[in-house]
Amino acid sequence: MGSLCGLVLVLMWTLGVNGKDVSSLISRSMFEKLLKHRNDDICPARGFYTYEAFINAAKSFRAFGTSGNRDTRKREIAAFLAQTSHETTGLPDGPYAWGYCFKEEQNPTDYCVPDPEWPCVPNKNYHGRGPIQISYNFNYGPAGKAIRSNLLKNPSLVASNPTISFKTALWFWMTPQSLKPSSHDVITGVWKPSAADSAAGRVPGYGVVTNIINGIECGIGSTPGGEGRIGFYKRYCSIFGISPGKNLDCYSQKPFGG
Repeated sequence: MGSLCGLVLVLMWTLGVNGKDVSSLISRSMFEKLLKHRNDDICPARGFYTYEAFINAAKSFRAFGTSGNRDTRKREIAAFLAQTSHETTGLPDGPYAWGYCFKEEQNPTDYCVPDPEWPCVPNKNYHGRGPIQISYNFNYGPAGKAIRSNLLKNPSLVASNPTISFKTALWFWMTPQSLKPSSHDVITGVWKPSAADSAAGRVPGYGVVTNIINGIECGIGSTPGGEGRIGFYKRYCSIFGISPGKNLDCYSQKPFGG
């Protein structure tokens, strides 16, 4: 019976608690309402970030948006879209409605660092691309392995294939990073702070997600970046009809590893 229970738990994690994908919580019309300006002429990524690509990519990460109760599942989708909207916003945040305007980093530099496991391919650039603006060879490599696409050799796929683009962002969201929990575990309430986390001010809530994604914004009080991430999140939670929860900022948190 023990092994059977273990198998059931694995299947629940793989398929999601309710066996459904995120389309049961976010319809096409809601997606358009959340990201309403992404296809405007002013946005370089217009036409790229489609609802179909988002839903198809999410099917490769079945625990995304399917873990916990209904409000928790909605909160995770809102948090993911908020963080990625801030990463790709096309104008100063304003009404927090200009997310997903860019698919590539503006004015990129060389993001290749020596790494024996994920060596850079000559003449390839690993600058920020996609919803999470994935960058560096040590992220492109494992992300590509996870989604079964050689992104070290073909990093441009993240800016040319919308499903792959969303998959890289979801991989980063679902995967614990060095010294950091996954954003998924934080926003769904699975992560519990250690004694070191508590001493560093890292408490459960959306603020820790920001700390995971861009810790340099944390521990220095209010910043435009931090305010932008929170602004998007509050707007999206309002559209979903849910509370954003507590501890939305990381202003008093030390970055992970700091």
